[in-house]
Amino acid sequence: MTRFSVDPAAARRAIPAHARESVWHAADGHAIRRIDWPEPADSRGVLLFLGGRGDAYEKYLETLEYWFGEGWRVTAVDWRGQGGSGRLGDDEATGHIGDFAHWIDDLRGFWRDWRAESPDAPCAVIGHSMGGQLALRGVAEGAACPDALVLVAPMLGFAGPPLPPWMWHAAAHLMASLGAASRPAWKAGEKPGQPAAMRQSILTHDVSRYEDELFWRNERPQLRLGAPSWGWVERAAESMRRTARADVLARVTLPVLILGTSADRLVSERAIRRAARLLPDARLVEFGAEAAHEILRESDPVRDRALAEIDGFLAAQLSVEGGA
Repeated sequence: MTRFSVDPAAARRAIPAHARESVWHAADGHAIRRIDWPEPADSRGVLLFLGGRGDAYEKYLETLEYWFGEGWRVTAVDWRGQGGSGRLGDDEATGHIGDFAHWIDDLRGFWRDWRAESPDAPCAVIGHSMGGQLALRGVAEGAACPDALVLVAPMLGFAGPPLPPWMWHAAAHLMASLGAASRPAWKAGEKPGQPAAMRQSILTHDVSRYEDELFWRNERPQLRLGAPSWGWVERAAESMRRTARADVLARVTLPVLILGTSADRLVSERAIRRAARLLPDARLVEFGAEAAHEILRESDPVRDRALAEIDGFLAAQLSVEGGA
């Protein structure tokens, strides 16, 4: 399944020589870090990858290199305020944002400039977790207009009690109002009360791929990020509530592939299933206990199946030769 010209394990911990790291400046001058792979000899089109909360593109080098090997001109960016794109809170450890609309504005501006580089090429967007939610919302609001959209464990609801979106938002709003919105929502990790040792099991069963993130955070300390702020939690709940509306989902008429897992302990699989039903042209592929939240960084059987599903979907929707 995996078709690398080099050892995949080595690719995870080194920037490929043919990839280029640079900075794109948003309308307000904020520096957004990006990485680009060149145009392949027999290009199938262009592909933009959007990572999740706390992510940096280094975590996905293996998969980005895979898509380049499959014939895509690949680009990934770090969201404003995380990865190598600076910080927005009161310290370097807390992930804060004033409003998810700021990220939609960044996506709109980046999309305009990025698409101008290859205006006629078939185009796909792949978003993971928070990046999946922002990609879906961005398409609904006209900030991005790909030919096909892939959502991997998209953050369309928080995992936990099956509360309606307005109740999650109300609870988060209350907590954010009890102090500075930029204060951390909990001490560390991906969830409140989660011991550090549990983080790996929540994200992936593959210990080696999990350790790739630790390697890069040691190699590039600017990538380190801890818990989100209460402002992030409240704005995330508001954005998910907005995106979950049936009239908003109805605007996303392009083909959508969604990958989810019933074992996800970070995002709501129930919310993902609902969105798949309401989107006009969507197909949901569900994993079980074999897959944790980071499906594209899972053990080989899970990751290979996920890549095969994505390859087949893009081949069918963008009329390119591909598949597993």
